[in-house]
Amino acid sequence: MHMWSKTVCPILQNVAKTSSIRTYVKGEPTGPQLKTEIPGPISRKLHAELNAIQPSDAVQFFADYNKSLGNYIVDVDGNIILDTYNQIASIPIGYNHPSLLKVFQNEDNLKALVNRPALGVFPGDYWPKKLRNVLLSVAPRLPNVTTMMCGSCSNENAYKAMFIAYRRHQRGENVDFTDLEKESCVSNKPPGAPDLSLLSFHGAFHGRTLGALATTHSKAIHKLDVPSFDWPIAPFPQYKYPLEENQRENEAEDKKCLAAVEDLIQTYNKKGKPVAGIVIEPIQSEGGDNEASPEFFQQLQKIAKKYGASYLIDEVQTGCGATGKFWAHEHFNLESPPDIVTFSKKMLTGGYYHSIDMRPNQPYRIFNTWMGDPGKIALLEACLETIKNENLLDNVIKVGDKLKKGLLRLEAEFPEKINSTRGRGTFLAVNAATPALRDSIIAKMKQKGVLMGGCGDQSLRLRPSLIFQERHADVFLERFRQILNEH
Repeated sequence: MHMWSKTVCPILQNVAKTSSIRTYVKGEPTGPQLKTEIPGPISRKLHAELNAIQPSDAVQFFADYNKSLGNYIVDVDGNIILDTYNQIASIPIGYNHPSLLKVFQNEDNLKALVNRPALGVFPGDYWPKKLRNVLLSVAPRLPNVTTMMCGSCSNENAYKAMFIAYRRHQRGENVDFTDLEKESCVSNKPPGAPDLSLLSFHGAFHGRTLGALATTHSKAIHKLDVPSFDWPIAPFPQYKYPLEENQRENEAEDKKCLAAVEDLIQTYNKKGKPVAGIVIEPIQSEGGDNEASPEFFQQLQKIAKKYGASYLIDEVQTGCGATGKFWAHEHFNLESPPDIVTFSKKMLTGGYYHSIDMRPNQPYRIFNTWMGDPGKIALLEACLETIKNENLLDNVIKVGDKLKKGLLRLEAEFPEKINSTRGRGTFLAVNAATPALRDSIIAKMKQKGVLMGGCGDQSLRLRPSLIFQERHADVFLERFRQILNEH
């Protein structure tokens, strides 16, 4: 059992009962405790201050991160809230985990953090070893990794890698750039700036920066007023649930969507916008937690290879164990690794794993000032050690099974209110009958001390940390049932 420093979270030291119950973070609260409505008066005051400085309409409440612990986030008004959403799926092993708090007690890690090198030109002597021992230790069967800061910039640069590889294949491996290519690209004109495209899917989310946004097709608010590219958008399978009772219909849905993918590739190739790559999430997260079968992903990879397109799987939200495997696409038994796998969120840093073919031949082609952050790699190293030592993927499978069975029981009890329970591990979702009901459930759960998220038009999603245990699932399911019963 991990020890917990009293100097970090003294207010919570007496919250948890001393018992023989296994806990991953000592001192964690035994349940939600509310002192005010959420947001409370202090949160509202801070919100007014922040809103005078920058737009802050999305802020739900202000957190006290000194007091947050394990699976519980504490707000500035003293409310203790069970967090099943975890900073939009970004907290791997809970708040203030002791193994992470120790990282910067190491002077080498602290200096790497303080000096924050421009890793593309002045990395420290520790950098190759860190990449090999940390990021490549969990690589999804791909030999190279390129580090970045966040999910959007990981996808942006991975897209560039796909375009670069596609053009290299077109001109020949050892053929240099022409003067015309060099002159035209700086004016955004072909042939230096070729009219290539990427195929993505309706309901997708790959980021909010300009290139990634061209492949994001979920919430309109992200895209309004922003110019974009004429790139193909394919239908993503829309399954009927329960899956075991709708196998024939869902197989037909797969075939229909795959046929549409191939038709779009042919259409765009013919009109002079060749598809250089296919971009897809293992589970469409922001778009509504939409899932597709292993067979769909297998066939999609074959289509990509048939047309010479790269195959990118975006694991920014699904990576780092939440589905019960370290990478969600490991559930699909692909015949070969994807060409690129992007990551961020629970991985604490950003970047993408890639094949040698996705590696540019010239310097500065994939480049920015920071190229990641060694401080984040130090945190990830401690996180990965904890995942291994505590067998947290086994925990995810066990707790995910309990959560999913509990949601299915509630679905059977309240069929007019929720439906379509789905997901893998603790990466789960269920639909509310209407968007209004979904929003009401989220709001009322918060007032009962449970934070959860929404996605798509009417989906409720769970994104707990890897240390979420069966007793936390009991708290969530009990309060969820109360809310459903009240509606």
